[in-house]
Amino acid sequence: MVIDWFTVIAQALNFFILVWLLKHFLYKPILNAIDEREKKIATELANADAQKADAQKEHDEFQHKNEAFDAERAALLAKVTDDAGAERKRLFDDARKAADAWSAQRAESQKTDAHNLNQALTRLTQQEVFAIARSALKDLAATGLEERMSDVFIQRVRALTGPPKDGLAGALKTLSSPALVRSAFDLPPPQRAAIQKALNETFSADIHLTFETAPDLISGIELSANGQKVAWSLADYLASLEKGVEKLLTPA
Repeated sequence: MVIDWFTVIAQALNFFILVWLLKHFLYKPILNAIDEREKKIATELANADAQKADAQKEHDEFQHKNEAFDAERAALLAKVTDDAGAERKRLFDDARKAADAWSAQRAESQKTDAHNLNQALTRLTQQEVFAIARSALKDLAATGLEERMSDVFIQRVRALTGPPKDGLAGALKTLSSPALVRSAFDLPPPQRAAIQKALNETFSADIHLTFETAPDLISGIELSANGQKVAWSLADYLASLEKGVEKLLTPA
């Protein structure tokens, strides 16, 4: 068999030309297209991954915000509940305190009213008792009881000592008018003379006197001169007794 080298060479050349043409005009565009497609797919995958990551991030942020919101809502609800409970307790305590204060005030008012009523009754009873006593003593003064009043007054004058005596002596010496002797009854001349003598002897001077009847004095005699005074009457004993009774009845 004879080989036609020309034909072999031509066919080989045609084959290489076909391969070059296929590679240049078919394979390369296809490969380029495949590369572009792969790059596009890779880019799309990368974008998808990025979007997925962004979506996951947004989901995580949303979840975190929801959790934070839930926690804040729970804390706010707990605070509102606590505040409501505290306010309810405060209002209850205020109402209880107000009720206690009102009850205490009412009890104190009732106690004060009862005390005032008791005090009023006590004072009225006291006034009536001493009014009766004064009236009785005044009636007794019209009898022989008053005959002893001047003697008791004279004894008091003679018993004066110290500052009371000095004060009355000075007042009597500086008088421009007679000293006043007041009595609940009209003193008879012998009693006036006895009082005059007692004063002259006690103060070693001639004391000028004027006598006056004073019904307001209860069984008593009073000598006054320039604001100085010496007196004796049953009214003094009654006044002292009244003060003692009043002090005894007055609560501490």
